[in-house]
Amino acid sequence: MAGRQPVNDGNATDTLTQDAVTHDHRARTGVWFVGARGSVATTAVAGCAAVTAGLHPPTGMVTETPPFGGTGLPPLASLVFGGHDTASCPLPKRAEHLTGAGVLPAGLASAVRSELDAADQEIRFGGPTAGDTRTDGELTARFADDIESFRDRHGLARVVVVNVASTEPLPEPGADRLPPSSLYAAAALRAGCPYVNFTPSTGLRSPALAAAVAASGLPHAGRDGKTGQTLLRSVLAPMFVQRALDVRAWSGSNLLGGGDGAALADPAAAAAKNAGKERVLADTLGHTPEGEVHIDDVPALGDWKTAWDHIAFDGFLGSRMILQTIWQGCDSALAAPLVLDLARLLARAHEAGITGPLPELGFYFKDPDGGPAGLSDQFTALLAFATRLREAR
Repeated sequence: MAGRQPVNDGNATDTLTQDAVTHDHRARTGVWFVGARGSVATTAVAGCAAVTAGLHPPTGMVTETPPFGGTGLPPLASLVFGGHDTASCPLPKRAEHLTGAGVLPAGLASAVRSELDAADQEIRFGGPTAGDTRTDGELTARFADDIESFRDRHGLARVVVVNVASTEPLPEPGADRLPPSSLYAAAALRAGCPYVNFTPSTGLRSPALAAAVAASGLPHAGRDGKTGQTLLRSVLAPMFVQRALDVRAWSGSNLLGGGDGAALADPAAAAAKNAGKERVLADTLGHTPEGEVHIDDVPALGDWKTAWDHIAFDGFLGSRMILQTIWQGCDSALAAPLVLDLARLLARAHEAGITGPLPELGFYFKDPDGGPAGLSDQFTALLAFATRLREAR
């Protein structure tokens, strides 16, 4: 992919194109996916190749819009992919499955097969799996070695680790082992890599990693990507506050299949997922309204999901009113451009010497590292971050 130039579909500024042209072709950036053979990672790799080759426009990629011109983000053509997974299905075959499910357009898997093959060659077996006797320290060291070898082998300027694996249950209080997501996060710290947690799993937020995170000086971002139902909530909740309407109850339901549906059939995993959905309401409304989100696994839906919300609110003189919404979408197609955005933003932040949590990227997360909860305010913060990156050049 390093030899192709990013697509210019006329939606981005000349500055964006100039960034790609003048970028040192040798300064390639690694993107290391945890869950590298899953739907989101496969869609991201295929999508990056398709946009780079000019086969499709960068729809959904905020970093390919005019406000990010001149920020010095690594061009899509400079990204090199690898990762960890315990699954064995090769990326080209996974892409074929996603084509059959309607996630990827017909013919794309064949058109970008060489890029999928190249990324698949850089996927290493993760863990722990059943019967694995390695300690947390041994697993972390193994994962870090894999990342460092990837960086050295390709002569990469830096590697951003992005967790897109299935949701895991929150760890039990007093657990003596780190959850898998935190083992991978610890490996990212050990390898000196910026880190993104696009899942509700614990990742860097384990108390056992707090000192290492603080000492690392590495930029890191968020928890749990905001792609559908919570995205809409972060738009609607501020509307009720700004119009002084009293929200009494906010209930929801999610119907989804695929790997996420199977993982979230576990009540403990679903609880971890719902925590972020509820946070945006509490942070925006100033209280937690009645109601909760129910998540149902419907395997027949595959990578598609339907989210329904029922909002009960009071108007003038106590008039009782209701707003209902339905969101139907493909999670992988919604998530993949955001994942590519985040990898580029974290890489540039690292290059610019920016350290620690990045609340300015709350636009992308259900559970951000601070900052406002409403999407409009979060977008303003993201644009300010773009200015900060531009001034750091």
